[in-house]
Amino acid sequence: MAAAAGDVCGTVTGVRAGAGAGAAAESRFISSAKGKGLFATKNIRKGETVFVERPVVSSQFLWNALYNYRACDHCLRALETAEENAQRLLGKSSLVLPHPEQCSIRKDLHQQCPRCQVTYCSAECRQAALEQYHQVLCLGPSRDDPTHPLNKLQEAWRNMHYPPETSSIMLMARMVATVKQAKDKEWWIKAFSQFCSKTANEEEEIVHKLLGDKFKGQLELLRLLFTEALYDEHLSRWFTPEGFRSLFALVGTNGQGIGTSSLSQWVHACDALDLPMLQREELDAFIDQLYKDIEKESGEFLNCEGSGLYVLQSCCNHSCIPNAETSFPENNFLLHLTALEDIEAGEEICISYLDCCQRERSRHSRNKILRENYLFTCSCPKCLAQADDADVTSDEEEEGEGETDDAELEDEMTDV
Repeated sequence: MAAAAGDVCGTVTGVRAGAGAGAAAESRFISSAKGKGLFATKNIRKGETVFVERPVVSSQFLWNALYNYRACDHCLRALETAEENAQRLLGKSSLVLPHPEQCSIRKDLHQQCPRCQVTYCSAECRQAALEQYHQVLCLGPSRDDPTHPLNKLQEAWRNMHYPPETSSIMLMARMVATVKQAKDKEWWIKAFSQFCSKTANEEEEIVHKLLGDKFKGQLELLRLLFTEALYDEHLSRWFTPEGFRSLFALVGTNGQGIGTSSLSQWVHACDALDLPMLQREELDAFIDQLYKDIEKESGEFLNCEGSGLYVLQSCCNHSCIPNAETSFPENNFLLHLTALEDIEAGEEICISYLDCCQRERSRHSRNKILRENYLFTCSCPKCLAQADDADVTSDEEEEGEGETDDAELEDEMTDV
């Protein structure tokens, strides 16, 4: 799930965010009902990057990793070359991509943890992971031992949360490991506390959404396994039934989906090539057919996917007519917020938690999705203008709502 309205209670500059953080936007209190929002501190032009943000913590989805979507264990950068990526998704090892020089993957820079062999895209990522959380989470020679507490926790999660994935128990594990390793534990606890908790009833709704009808028993099983693997006295409240539910809801509500793809990067690079008209037409036709063939073979699961906690992004409230959008153009966990239209200084910066198709549905349909997934009713200008519309969905919308909402939300979250 992306963040719901006003979920973060800290200042924009309160956490080590990415390049440009705090320069073009700041967090402001709106109301007790809506919480905080993100506002422009200067005029921003359409197409301009509002900020680039690094997550406080992130993790690849467990099923995604299990099915060989190879990504850097720290920044989620795709590790396959574009050609390898296309071959796997297509199930065709003989496929050859034209213009291989447009692939940005540098395999010569990849490194592994010498103890557990997880792979990183660079020495910098290996070191960053080691310094923040990996000393606690490194499985060493027990990586393939099903009886290891961390492996038991991950297996239990996979048996409860099937694709399309929207969260990962390992995001919570990395939060705990980060605090356990930190010299300044209070700084990190304060950083995570900026993501505000929900009421007890709202927390239960979020857990129910993630785990299904048997969520109470499953949540307790996860708590016991989580405690066995990671208990720390500095975070003792996180391991109580109430504290674990709150932590679970925090991740479920505030986690921003991340998507990376070496094939997508190659396509963007090919689009920028200056080619004669005939070569351009041939290349475009090749790419179009490639994606059609991949869709038949692999469906909608094209990207390396995970989620992360972003302080700045989580300040962004929803609008059905957003003036900004998130993406991951650097093929890693760096989130770019880009203006979709001119934004004046003092204007609130809003993103949409709905995809393009969902935003074209009726007000009733849009709010049904928002209430089910984010526990609020939208009052953006579009919804207010349609307030007198009948509270019914068309037959066409009704047929598709239950089947596609989760998948569509996931597609929107992992825009590459």
